[in-house]
Amino acid sequence: MSLIRHIPFLKAVFLYSISAFGGPQAHLGMMTNAFTDKRKDVTEKELLDIYTFCQLLPGATSTQTLTLIGFKRGGVLLALLTLLIWMTPAVVLMTALSFLVAGESGNFLQVFRHLQPMALGFLAFASLKTFRLVNTMRQQIIVAIVATITFVFFKSPWVFPIIMVLGSLSGFVIKEEQDVPVREKSRKLNWKLLAVFAFFFLLAATLSETARKQDWPNRTPYNLFENMYRFGSFVLGGADVLIPVMYEQYVVRPETERVRTNNQNAIRIERETFLTAAGVVRAIPGPAFSISAFVGGTAMQHKQTSQQILGALIAAVGIFLPSFLIGVFFYPFWENLHRYKIAKRLMLGINTAVVGIMFASIFYLTKDTISPLQHAPTREAIIFFSVMSATFFLLRLTKIPAPLIALGCLMIGLIESFL
Repeated sequence: MSLIRHIPFLKAVFLYSISAFGGPQAHLGMMTNAFTDKRKDVTEKELLDIYTFCQLLPGATSTQTLTLIGFKRGGVLLALLTLLIWMTPAVVLMTALSFLVAGESGNFLQVFRHLQPMALGFLAFASLKTFRLVNTMRQQIIVAIVATITFVFFKSPWVFPIIMVLGSLSGFVIKEEQDVPVREKSRKLNWKLLAVFAFFFLLAATLSETARKQDWPNRTPYNLFENMYRFGSFVLGGADVLIPVMYEQYVVRPETERVRTNNQNAIRIERETFLTAAGVVRAIPGPAFSISAFVGGTAMQHKQTSQQILGALIAAVGIFLPSFLIGVFFYPFWENLHRYKIAKRLMLGINTAVVGIMFASIFYLTKDTISPLQHAPTREAIIFFSVMSATFFLLRLTKIPAPLIALGCLMIGLIESFL
């Protein structure tokens, strides 16, 4: 069976799934370490090209990037297996949290305190490696401009699409690379994938609206799947945008007078409960979109255990399925664009802009993470930068696997939580 030869790759995906902390920017750094440096599944240029493409799509960026690495290696089936292995650990953890949500989370989160600086160390490592692909003075100037703009407007959901458009136009002022590979044959688009995407989109919308109008007593699963499928189909900007959108949908909107009066069965989640989940999903390994499993489990928590688990599963499938279908369908089209000179110039500009976004992410996430430390003892800031620096130099100077670095940070946090 052809899949047997991909078992080492799938094993690497699993190890990555249980050690990939820090969100999509840090995930890219860990992907570079796991699939470019260690295994050579893709080159640095190929990984940057895939990541750039996924930045343009709605859905989970890091999930789509990893899935498309599997797609390049073994087609749709391997891409699907890659997705399932990648999402499962995080989905299981967030499902479990939906059962434990009433408990205290402070000590639990304390165990993960060193993972944020560790993730920034990975991001710094990936950014430095990727910057080597920026090989002209004009590209370097564009990186600096993009990094500055992105840093200032990082929290705006529009900054990334705008940067991508401006970055693509900048490709016309960058000296064209001479070694960009050109595919001799174009890849065909798998229209069945688009048909499946459209089928589930229409089915989810129809069932959810029918359940609402007819007030079905067991309508929650239908509403849940429709909500998640819609989020996975249209949310641009990754988890930084998804979490506020979910907060509005499940915390703010159900408390409005209109919903209280006309939609008594709307899915409601308490503010503190949701914010706890938003904190935990940043602390565990894997995709932040796995918060969907928590929402699904919490929405069904007053029912039987099996139904609560089913709610988590429905929500997770609902939000990851469109990301998968959209990414795998459109990626051959993206590859085909490399055959055209004008498209290569646009992509060169976009890739350069992405490098700028990566550098902006380092500074923004560092600032955002250490802000709470301003009123803390100096010792906390020293520990933060020590962990960040140690991670960077371990990656730069040694061959210690990423999972061991993550495990070390977890063990230190666990020991400290008992002291």
